Amino acid sequence: MIDEKFELLQQKADIQARIKLLPYSGTPEIKKIKDKSYLYMRKRVAGKLTSSYVGEYSDELYQLLLRSSREEKDLNKQLRQVEKNLLSAGYSSGGLDIRVMQNLDFARANMKTNIYDQAILEGVATSFPQTEDIIERGFVNGMASNDVQKILNLKHAWEFILDRDVILCNTDYGLLCHIARIVNEGFFFDGGRIRGVPVTIGGSSYVPPLPIEIDVIESINSITRSKNEVIDIAIELCLYCMKTQIFIDGNKRAAVIFANHFLISKGQGFLVIPSGNVPEFKKMLVNYYEGKDALQIKTFMKEVCHKNF
Repeated sequence: MIDEKFELLQQKADIQARIKLLPYSGTPEIKKIKDKSYLYMRKRVAGKLTSSYVGEYSDELYQLLLRSSREEKDLNKQLRQVEKNLLSAGYSSGGLDIRVMQNLDFARANMKTNIYDQAILEGVATSFPQTEDIIERGFVNGMASNDVQKILNLKHAWEFILDRDVILCNTDYGLLCHIARIVNEGFFFDGGRIRGVPVTIGGSSYVPPLPIEIDVIESINSITRSKNEVIDIAIELCLYCMKTQIFIDGNKRAAVIFANHFLISKGQGFLVIPSGNVPEFKKMLVNYYEGKDALQIKTFMKEVCHKNF
């Protein structure tokens, strides 16, 4: 079962993003100066009441400011309720290490490229400019709707793990399930539920057995608690999730983002398969599935796919 706190943390991140997108913040006020009326937005900043000039009064602008003010109040009310629910669920936020904060900025700065690389790994027929358009505008002409949805889902999943509260969470099974549900949104009713049907892997003779939830939980915990280097743990997490095929679909997408949550939470860069190396990686992945050469793909991921700062 997906942990309630991840639902609440995503709600919190979504609400905060919507607040930031509001064109105006505060309560509208009208000031008259020499027979003319002007509009300002009044708000409290660091305990002090401030007033910011917006423009000369017009009914249209005034109504816009009123709508923005009402929406901001409603969103802040929702945010307070979510934070209250988070406390009830036993979640408490803490300060972030400076290295982790820098890593979050590093990952955000490279997020478009990372999403493009992941899309290519999934066989999505896209170019970088098309991927950029989808990330920024939510759509692009000339692409299949399923491919657009996959890119949007990748964007939402990356935004989720790069949230300051989410990065403080443990990299565990509950988080993985939530990531899988995001990347599978629009394709499966509950894409974050553990797989209960057989699957095959194209191009490989390997047939993954049905995953058992308690075994998956224990395996993930065992990997994250090992004494290996952070990058080695992240790679192990990524490959384990891919080979186990925990979910009905989206396992590579979820695995990469899940491993990145662990890596970024430790301030150790990010992990992504560059688009130009996808064919090479896929061949090594098939060999790994079939138990032929684990060291080769792990070395490749450490040397080629790991980006640090």
